Amino acid sequence: MTTEVLVKSVSDPTCLRINGERLWGSLMQLATIGATAKGGCCRLALTDLDRLGRDLVIKWATEAGLTVTIDKIGNVFMRREGRNPSLPPIMSGSHIDTQPTGGKYDGNYGVLAALEVIRTLNDLDIVTEAPLEVVFWTNEEGSRFVPVMMGSGVFAGVFPLEDIYAVCDSEGKSVGSELEKIGYIGTETPGDHPVGAYFEAHIEQGPILEDEEKVIGVVQGVLGIRWYDCKVTGQESHAGPTPMSLRKDALQTATQIMQQVITIAGQTPEGRGTVGSVQVYPNSRNVVPGEVTFSIDIRNTSDALVTDMDSALREYIATLSEQSGLQIELTEVSHYPAASFDSDCQAAISKAAVTLNYPQREIVSGAGHDAVYMSYLVPTGMIFIPCKDGISHNEAEYAAPEHVTAGANVLLQVILQYAGIAG
Repeated sequence: MTTEVLVKSVSDPTCLRINGERLWGSLMQLATIGATAKGGCCRLALTDLDRLGRDLVIKWATEAGLTVTIDKIGNVFMRREGRNPSLPPIMSGSHIDTQPTGGKYDGNYGVLAALEVIRTLNDLDIVTEAPLEVVFWTNEEGSRFVPVMMGSGVFAGVFPLEDIYAVCDSEGKSVGSELEKIGYIGTETPGDHPVGAYFEAHIEQGPILEDEEKVIGVVQGVLGIRWYDCKVTGQESHAGPTPMSLRKDALQTATQIMQQVITIAGQTPEGRGTVGSVQVYPNSRNVVPGEVTFSIDIRNTSDALVTDMDSALREYIATLSEQSGLQIELTEVSHYPAASFDSDCQAAISKAAVTLNYPQREIVSGAGHDAVYMSYLVPTGMIFIPCKDGISHNEAEYAAPEHVTAGANVLLQVILQYAGIAG
């Protein structure tokens, strides 16, 4: 960058731009840790690969002059001091754990975009009034350990630390033991860490921005979510000798519930209904199924609408159980309230997009993010960028370099609005 541009940028912060090539290079380098044959990434929480990813990001942070703090759930905070260190830091980040067949961008982009903001300010020798912090949260994905958004949830006081330490994966390994194994149990008590505001950049994980040719999504909030396990118990019998009228077919009853989930979701504009996991017993070609267990995921824009969906589902199941004579058990296993993001944070993001001439739209997130729990504590905002075909949680996940750069440029402007430039 020339001296002329440097001087202009300092006098007019709206002229500042991040180094898109450097950000892209960091994304691609981090993605080599846990790289999959199909071009994605598998870096499950609290594995050795997670440790290597953490180590690399911290290496980059220390090279950028940041000081590192780790709390007892393994959340990592990387701080750039401001002119007034007594001010709470403006924080930005996301997570670096992935799905088993995850992509390069989900979560990782938010962390590295925040780091790139710091690097850009370092390049220009700009000091902010408030401190800045980059964060990555432990086990956002919930692939290996449940619940999802674990680290931010502990930080926000939603989950007790000792309860979370005791959570085990499918092999019986606990969060506490695996955190200790990879060397990431810190000393700071989760939540004992001041924050002035929180921003998270992320791929949309849906098709709306791409479909409408928008570059920036100003996220208004996140859908409320309820997860259930549903079990239908009938009676297995021979597929040949058993007449249709005398069967107690658990699968046929289960499929009626599955279709009703979709029907209920379609009754409101932003309703979502998904059955993503099904187990059939005995799962034999010539046996009428005697037991079916499946997952149900319902979402909507408000807790009231989610409750309405829940009531409709339970009413349908009660009627169907009576009509079919089969036992149907519905067990709620998780509930994540709807979250609304701070209006001033949304306005700052929109203002930055206008300033930078990026087409934008308001958008609601259908997926959960660490920003949900941070919104319980401080003013919070999210920036979305498009992802190809809306694909995420998939090795084919992709975001164009120009969109990766655009989102980080918006993040830079927003952070400067909140942290200020020291006079």
